[in-house]
Amino acid sequence: MNIYLISGLGADRAIFQNLTFSKTADIHYLDWIPPKRKESLRSYALRMAEAIDTSTPFVLIGLSFGGMLAAEISTVLKPQKTILVSSIPKRKELPWYFHLFGRMKMNRLIPVIRPRSVPRVISSFFGVETKGDALFFQELLRRTDPWFSKWAIEAIMKWDRTETPAGIVRIHGNRDKVLPKGVGQIDYLIRGGGHFMIYNRADEISKILAELFAG
Repeated sequence: MNIYLISGLGADRAIFQNLTFSKTADIHYLDWIPPKRKESLRSYALRMAEAIDTSTPFVLIGLSFGGMLAAEISTVLKPQKTILVSSIPKRKELPWYFHLFGRMKMNRLIPVIRPRSVPRVISSFFGVETKGDALFFQELLRRTDPWFSKWAIEAIMKWDRTETPAGIVRIHGNRDKVLPKGVGQIDYLIRGGGHFMIYNRADEISKILAELFAG
């Protein structure tokens, strides 16, 4: 089985390192590509999808921002399953602060710099729980391209998807502060899971994925 994974904003493929898959699964990572100037989220997603082999059935897993991209890809390529982890399938489910930032155009104020350290209040907001979590989280952010982050935040604010694509499966944490679960349907709710649960609740998520693939 071909499984394609898209990481979240501020992360790379290393964020998936604690997940386990069946030995028969063929894992592929859709790494970030340079965005075009003022490119839409959907346009970027479909360019990224050019790396997917559609000659055989496949599964798509998107984390956070990567889940939004996966939702867009699913409307064109029709994966066997599209699984969103700590993510949302349409604009309406963005938290209030994204809409506020968009109206106030606060994305223009985001500095294009790599942080030397991450304040504890921010790492806690993302669901970082232990010292090991914090070290890994900071290392991820140090590797993040700040220009890409600035583009991505603007693309999210301008995202225009109004409907949830068919066949979406959602795995979410009930303590996610970055993208709260809201009123949309959640298929698998992880108690105590925050936005960082793909890393620190990987065992629970791996069991859910095994169940989904067995079905």
